[in-house]
Amino acid sequence: MENAAQKDTLFDRLGGSAAIDRLVDLFYDRMDTLDEAKGIRALHPADLGRTRTDLKRYLTEWTGGPRLYTPEKGHPRMRQRHMHVAIGEGERDAWLMCMRGALEEVVSDAQARAVLYENMAKLADWMRNQPEKP
Repeated sequence: MENAAQKDTLFDRLGGSAAIDRLVDLFYDRMDTLDEAKGIRALHPADLGRTRTDLKRYLTEWTGGPRLYTPEKGHPRMRQRHMHVAIGEGERDAWLMCMRGALEEVVSDAQARAVLYENMAKLADWMRNQPEKP
């Protein structure tokens, strides 16, 4: 029988690996198809295979699932890994728009969805490396 503590992670509340995989795939599908996301899509490689895998591994670990990211990549250092890319308010907002839509499609637990989005919004804002526009 499953221990209640095993269901306490955000990873489990989201729906585990299957949900993370679907979330990331829908996120990048939105980035590929939404006009508002063309700018951030252009910042990514044409082939998103490795990018999708990395985000799936990162989100799995970040939400309390198995450690899939750090054994291969080390400490996430997300801001440092993205410093070569100009990230301002527009890029942050487009990224969050794609993620919000994917979350709404994938995560049925409204509270878990809200917690993850709030954490992602904080991370996305912290990733900005361009000054705010007046």
